[in-house]
Amino acid sequence: MRKPVKGALLGLKVIDFTRLLPGPLATMLMGDLGAEIIKIELPQSPDYARNFPPHKGGESMAFLNYNHSKQSFAIDYTKEEGKKILLDLIKTSDVFIEQFRPDYLSKMGLGYEDLKKINPKLIYVSLTGYGQTGKYKNLAGHDLNYAGLAGGLAGNQFSAPQMPSVQMADIAGGSYMAVIGCLAALYARTRTGEGQWVDVAMLDGTMPLAINALAWHWITGKPEPRDNSFLSGGMINYNIYPCKDNKYIALGALEFKFWQKFCQITQKNQWLNRMLPQNKTQFEEWKNELADFFKTEDSIFWIKLGTDNDIPITPIYEIDEIENDEHIRERKMIVEVEHQKAGKIKNIGVPIQFSETPSEVFRASPLLGQDNEAILREMGISENAISELKEKKII
Repeated sequence: MRKPVKGALLGLKVIDFTRLLPGPLATMLMGDLGAEIIKIELPQSPDYARNFPPHKGGESMAFLNYNHSKQSFAIDYTKEEGKKILLDLIKTSDVFIEQFRPDYLSKMGLGYEDLKKINPKLIYVSLTGYGQTGKYKNLAGHDLNYAGLAGGLAGNQFSAPQMPSVQMADIAGGSYMAVIGCLAALYARTRTGEGQWVDVAMLDGTMPLAINALAWHWITGKPEPRDNSFLSGGMINYNIYPCKDNKYIALGALEFKFWQKFCQITQKNQWLNRMLPQNKTQFEEWKNELADFFKTEDSIFWIKLGTDNDIPITPIYEIDEIENDEHIRERKMIVEVEHQKAGKIKNIGVPIQFSETPSEVFRASPLLGQDNEAILREMGISENAISELKEKKII
């Protein structure tokens, strides 16, 4: 199956001009929701992610996990003949999403103003680190840079800023914001009949992650004291603890009702008033006492105690444990698809469920140029012309 046959976005045609992680993940999500995603790559310089380890059957597992539910159209748009075909494809598309630095595509005649002339209804999404305006717009950057600027890497009272274990700026600030921006612009088009340019900056998109810390600062005029940051390790009842089996659990008893229940069930009523420590010394004393208590039993004991008594106590999984979780499996958040070269591979499932327009990972990530001929035939290009394009190495 080359195209989706169901989903909330069925009928939407997206030209994916992105590479690496943020853009490809955004278009992949839209593909899972039913949009037709045509991934454009240069034959001589495809998406860099195709080279990332580890590999299976000669294919990058990173690429395979960012690019399912798509078609691949490998065309040399740096040549006039290839560019003309690309422009003809864009004329019949709803969305064009790109991830180059500001003004780069304009120099090639593929900027917003260029494409608006041939398709006034086109939604043109530009995904960059710092946006299309501002002092930083032309600076190089990656997830770590955007997250640091947005306050997402600030440490707590016990530690300096830490390297994140996930790409928060790329995904939350980039991929998700690109999808939101695209869908909002498409909705606006239903009212105006016109397309528009959507400027998505990963720095901007990451800033809402620090909203609570910013709110504290704006109200008090000061940064929130690290020993008072309730949601970042400043409360013993909302923290991470090791257990007897050296596994970790997350205690999320943020509200008093949960903490009260925990204290009562464990016969630790003397801890009831320990939600708000007066100083760092007191906090450390109380936390150490609770930590010692959790070390008296294995993690499974505490998890069951939480589940049986409606207390938020959950495991902290290592990556290799996630797919074994019964709930995650039931929600189909880990799926298997068959790839032409790599065989059966696991992918992330669709993270949104719909009652009337169900979605699915309907196709494994495509080989480079796998859909060239099918796309060209749909555009009305003859077999002889396709053969000539191959000979000229346009495709």
